Amino acid sequence: MAIFVAFGVLAVTFVISRVVPSSPERLYAGARANPETIALVHQRLGLDRPLTVQFARYLASLIRGDLGESYATKRPILEDLRIFLPATLELVSLASFLALVVGIPVGVLSGAQRGRLFDRLARLISLSGVSIPLFWMALLLQLVFFGLLGLLPLGGRVDPVVSVTNHIETITGFNVIDAAITRNSIALLDAVRHLILPVSVLAIYPVALTIRMTRASMIEALSEDYILAARAAGLPESRVLFRLALRNALIPTLTVLGLTFAYSITGAFLVEIVFAWPGVGKYVADAILAADFPVVMAVTLVVTIVYIVVNLVVDLIQAAIDPRIRLG
Repeated sequence: MAIFVAFGVLAVTFVISRVVPSSPERLYAGARANPETIALVHQRLGLDRPLTVQFARYLASLIRGDLGESYATKRPILEDLRIFLPATLELVSLASFLALVVGIPVGVLSGAQRGRLFDRLARLISLSGVSIPLFWMALLLQLVFFGLLGLLPLGGRVDPVVSVTNHIETITGFNVIDAAITRNSIALLDAVRHLILPVSVLAIYPVALTIRMTRASMIEALSEDYILAARAAGLPESRVLFRLALRNALIPTLTVLGLTFAYSITGAFLVEIVFAWPGVGKYVADAILAADFPVVMAVTLVVTIVYIVVNLVVDLIQAAIDPRIRLG
């Protein structure tokens, strides 16, 4: 089924990229190209062929592992993704981790203390988190922590001076991991400082959504008969909440977390633009503005694959948590 999903997404995106009024041959040839050169580029790119032939050629290139090249930069898109995708995954992974370690415990306690002060505060925080525009929060945090306090950097992945004096050797593409592996403590500290603000902003929505989902699921789980029986048997409240009720309440929360993780890969482009973060979100945003459709197609394919893989992983985790939904 994953193959059919990927094919359908590619087909729709390919058709839209050809229907939208644009001039990819002019982008490829350059602003000063004469009409003869543009005509030659149009033919070289195969844009004079029927749409079905163009799509077949594109699929053949994908099968060979070729994502094409950018019309704007003339660089292979695969090489660009090897640079930009790890930067985005670093942000998204840490934001999702915060959603797990912050959102789930707060949601559990909020559901257990329904109607009390803690629950009201948690609901206020979660409602604010899903409502606040991320770009506004990013600018506000920059103003406070960089402009007023001078505690954290304004943007970028690493300080230019540190990148020269303590260059991070690329191993995984995650600066924190690469600096830790190579024991580059100065670069590690600098990379962490650059991550704090963008990760905090990107984590706002997943954390808030996780709190809301976990709270709602916990309220439903805590009303079940087996919870009442466990409490009547004298089991500790912490075990009732985090071992019995959370096991069933966690299933819908994991689904939302998985979808949020995949969505954040491209949804992070506003955060990446504000913090000058060289990730795939900014990469595809620039490509859309320039009508660089091979880049848009490639990123669409990557995000589709991420959605498919994340959904599969979530299904497997759910099956491990709840034997009733395991596949035969």
